[in-house]
Amino acid sequence: MNVLIIGSGGREHAIAWKIAQSSLLSTLFCLPGNAGTESIATNLTNIDIADHQAIIDLVKANMIDLVIIGPEQPLADGLADALNANSIKVFGPTAKGAQLEASKSFSKNFMKNADLPTSNFEIFDDIDIALDFISNHKSSITNYVIKADGLAAGKGVVLPDDFDEAKAAINQIMSDKIFGDAGNKLIIEKRISGKEVSAHAFADGINVIPMPFVCDHKPVFDGNKGPNTGGMGCFSPPRWLSDKLQKTINKDISAKTIESLSQLNIDYSGVLYPGLMIDGDDINILEYNCRFGDPETQILITKLRSDLLGICLAAAEKKLDQISIEWDERPTVGVILASGGYPGKYDIGKEITGLDDVDDDINIFFAGVKNENSKLVTAGGRVMAVVGSGETLDAAREKTYKNVAKIKFDNMHYRTDIGLI
Repeated sequence: MNVLIIGSGGREHAIAWKIAQSSLLSTLFCLPGNAGTESIATNLTNIDIADHQAIIDLVKANMIDLVIIGPEQPLADGLADALNANSIKVFGPTAKGAQLEASKSFSKNFMKNADLPTSNFEIFDDIDIALDFISNHKSSITNYVIKADGLAAGKGVVLPDDFDEAKAAINQIMSDKIFGDAGNKLIIEKRISGKEVSAHAFADGINVIPMPFVCDHKPVFDGNKGPNTGGMGCFSPPRWLSDKLQKTINKDISAKTIESLSQLNIDYSGVLYPGLMIDGDDINILEYNCRFGDPETQILITKLRSDLLGICLAAAEKKLDQISIEWDERPTVGVILASGGYPGKYDIGKEITGLDDVDDDINIFFAGVKNENSKLVTAGGRVMAVVGSGETLDAAREKTYKNVAKIKFDNMHYRTDIGLI
């Protein structure tokens, strides 16, 4: 099979790394790919991923059998729809399915109507009415969360500490448009407490196969301090998540979501990834994602023992009920190495050294990395993920951080407490 992966991040490097191991694979293409994928695939950098017709022409010219869409934006833009319309097999939901992530107002209303557990919320498309709402709840403002409606690269959520912060967030989102059209609407919802967990599952519109649960650390600094990022590291499995809760999530959240979407004539295939808040036996959906998480993918791909290409093909052909999936049961830890200053301003072009010293059983997945004059240099905020497994979570942490210490670039930043919180 010839396969095309859409995307350029650490998630796509991890997917490509696993797909490249498949006995089903003939040729692997990445659009555009990154410095990690160029050694295992043909990177295509001359086509805009927003140009659906160019991608269709590429697929036909190279006799590509399956397209795997990594990021959320092309899914929201309807790339899967365009491919489906041309009888091209695709792993990833249609634009209607991707609304679960692309529009929080759609998502929250969907959960409410499907009787899926989520916090109470209000939707605003008028900035003055939104400001009036927080003015009327000034004394309890810390009980609320403010969210941009659309896609904001994981940064469109504000948990205000006071009224001034809430007011500033609303103005930045709806007036200053710091997230563009993603801020045309805004959701204010009740803040809920507990422990967060990522619940990924493969879906084909009918069948759902859960993946291992992963805990992601979003704040940039140790102790979950500082601004949110796309994710600074994660670990699996969460020791506190009981088998009973896992079964409940798989049945009453993931499977029920696919069934409820089907009742709306939304045929959802690809990855379904609800982010959940767990408090005792109470489960609430914080948000949906319509693709693999990043950096959760780097953990999940490391744990996956089965053929990822076979799984993606089965999902595209609605045959997930005909396969079984095996996972490495050992705990796994992934640490993101970031450019100092991220998620704010940061410098790029810093030479990366020490990768040759990393242990053979450690996985390195590149994100913001590029080749420059035969050297690897930083090219983004999140630079790479370092992933290791061990017989215990503590052993996995020790192995991963031992190898993190071998890698160097100027102003490198990472959290030291991944897996402890």
